[in-house]
Amino acid sequence: MIFLTLFAHIPSGEGFGFNGNILETNLINLSVVIAVVVSFGGDALRSLLDNRKQTILNNLQEADQKAKEAEEKLTKARAQLELAKKKAIEIREQGTLTAEQEKKQAIRQTQEDVSRLEEIKQETIRFQQQKAISQVSQKVVSLALTQVREKLSSRLDPTFHSSVNNFNIVLFTNYKPK
Repeated sequence: MIFLTLFAHIPSGEGFGFNGNILETNLINLSVVIAVVVSFGGDALRSLLDNRKQTILNNLQEADQKAKEAEEKLTKARAQLELAKKKAIEIREQGTLTAEQEKKQAIRQTQEDVSRLEEIKQETIRFQQQKAISQVSQKVVSLALTQVREKLSSRLDPTFHSSVNNFNIVLFTNYKPK
């Protein structure tokens, strides 16, 4: 359009020729260059800008997609964290319960062991008492028999023998069965 306005004020009848005015010539050349650049370079520039616009849009879409994926992963990770927390609480509670049960079991077992040891102690004491009583009884009987033998052997004369026999006869006569 600039190019046409420049030719509009040229009087008709004059044709093309050598123009000595440098300013007008430079303006005409500049307008021609701009027109050529705009007509040929404009499409390339528009194409380049369209490509850049498409690349930016693709990058934005890709960034949005990655953000959505990251958000989904974050949501999944939070869900797994909550699940892990619940499992940790369950494990802690189960551990406490198990420890309490084992503590009660150990106490009960210890009480049973103490009772059993007490019974064994009492049985051992009774056995040792019976053994001691038996040994003392055997010693007493042995000593008594020894003393009886000594008395019998030292006093075994006919009078003593007769008095013992008489004593036994009296015992049998006085004996009355019921």
